[in-house]
Amino acid sequence: QVQLAESGGGSVQSGGSLRLSCVASGYLYSSYYMGWFRQPPGKEREAVAAIDSDSSTTRYADSVKGRFTISQDNNKKTLYLQMNSLKPEDTAMYYCASTVFRPVGFLRSYRGTSPPPDYEYRHWGQGTQVTVSS
Repeated sequence: QVQLAESGGGSVQSGGSLRLSCVASGYLYSSYYMGWFRQPPGKEREAVAAIDSDSSTTRYADSVKGRFTISQDNNKKTLYLQMNSLKPEDTAMYYCASTVFRPVGFLRSYRGTSPPPDYEYRHWGQGTQVTVSS
């Protein structure tokens, strides 16, 4: 079983920055991709970003392109989301997620250009709250 634990959320003013972290533990597949999702209050969960197991491919939602950066440190089994130029509409609970085994290159070949939707992921963290005030 894979366990994911997010941290780094908090309250910031508009224009500020935060870096979210997600540490993976337990059974880890030899190759898989990971993503960040968010769920604003009263709204559906949405995909924010995704990264392939070798970091060769990343995908972003249009709403965060140019402001957010997804990265990972495989040695530390940690996924990151650097969030800059934060806006009040970025306020949400943020979740990291990982897939079952997927070969390297799978994300690059995935249909479309957006991050894959939530049903593509098997494992989820508990979430970390991000609040951006104007």
